[in-house]
Amino acid sequence: DEILRSLAGPPSPPGQDPHGWRVAVDCVRANELCAAEPSCSSRYRTLRQCLAGRDRNTMLANKECQAALEVLQESPLYDCRCKRGMKKELQCLQIYWSIHLGLTEGEEFYEASPYEPVTSRLSDIFRLASIFSGMDPATNSKSNHCLDAAKACNLNDNCKRLRSGYISTCSKEISASEHCSRRKCHKALRQFFDRVPSEYTYRLLFCSCKDQACAERRRQTIVPSCSYEDKEKPNCLDLRNTCRTDHLCRSRLADFHTNCQASFQSLTSCPGDNYQACLGSYAGLIAGFDMTPNYVDASTTSITISPWCSCKGSGNMEEECEKFLRDFTENPCLRNAIQAFGNGTDGNISPKNPSPPVTLPPKTEKSPVLPDDINDSNTMYDTSIITTCTSVQ
Repeated sequence: DEILRSLAGPPSPPGQDPHGWRVAVDCVRANELCAAEPSCSSRYRTLRQCLAGRDRNTMLANKECQAALEVLQESPLYDCRCKRGMKKELQCLQIYWSIHLGLTEGEEFYEASPYEPVTSRLSDIFRLASIFSGMDPATNSKSNHCLDAAKACNLNDNCKRLRSGYISTCSKEISASEHCSRRKCHKALRQFFDRVPSEYTYRLLFCSCKDQACAERRRQTIVPSCSYEDKEKPNCLDLRNTCRTDHLCRSRLADFHTNCQASFQSLTSCPGDNYQACLGSYAGLIAGFDMTPNYVDASTTSITISPWCSCKGSGNMEEECEKFLRDFTENPCLRNAIQAFGNGTDGNISPKNPSPPVTLPPKTEKSPVLPDDINDSNTMYDTSIITTCTSVQ
């Protein structure tokens, strides 16, 4: 009866369902709905003036500013979110933060993600990746999966074009003192990860490795000499503060914390046991800013991720700085998600007592980009493992 009455009744106002509950919309649409309502529109203008004040905290303490916030919390703007890669993503994010900076005052260690939740699973990407490559990425332990990922990308016109674009941009020397344009490099990287499907980009970023040549290729995926490394490492909290002055960087960092923050209430250490959300937010953080994370070395026995920063010179903020840095370097959710992708599974199948690693000779040469037509898997180092396994079998 209730359903029939709702169907027979008058249409619901925009932004509400038949029962009067607010329907979550993207922030661009929510802004349009607010602009069509005089009370909402005027309070939104008031809040923007409050946030633009020189002494922001004093302005927000103003009764008129507080009243504007209270009204807007009942508007579609309060619940709005943004879609990753949407046409007006930056505009959407600017609208989101114009509301939520007034609510949080921007002083939280962790901020909620402005993006819609990720509901897909890694298994969807594995299925597509196996179709494109003609094989399951976890079946052949002898192959160089990072080289295979590069070859798979080259078979797709869009992936090949955008990958070649950022490699060329990030490797182009400008002068003797400036070997590349970091700004252009970051922009080209962001276009690649935003426009190429994840079944290609994930395989390049998170390919599993058995030897150092493969791991070095994985580390060089984003051409770190230009996009990642710099002459000196800034303080991590300074880097975070700089990131938070940009709506896009702030949003991608908040999304990373939302989806990759270690959760000890889950089997996988990830919020909601959702590896896909964590890997997606990590890839989104390679968004064209200095916050870009990367593998710190070409180790095959451990995975360590970090932005290019340190906690040197933190003073009395050292504990907070170390906590921020550990969210990258000692993050079990992120590490398990990367290993799960390399193993071709949605679950955490890392053995509790892994076998001793094979000791490899140090790799001396470092090239910005490894050629895709050379099999650099160093299979000679796998001989002892194969012999041992065969004798045991």
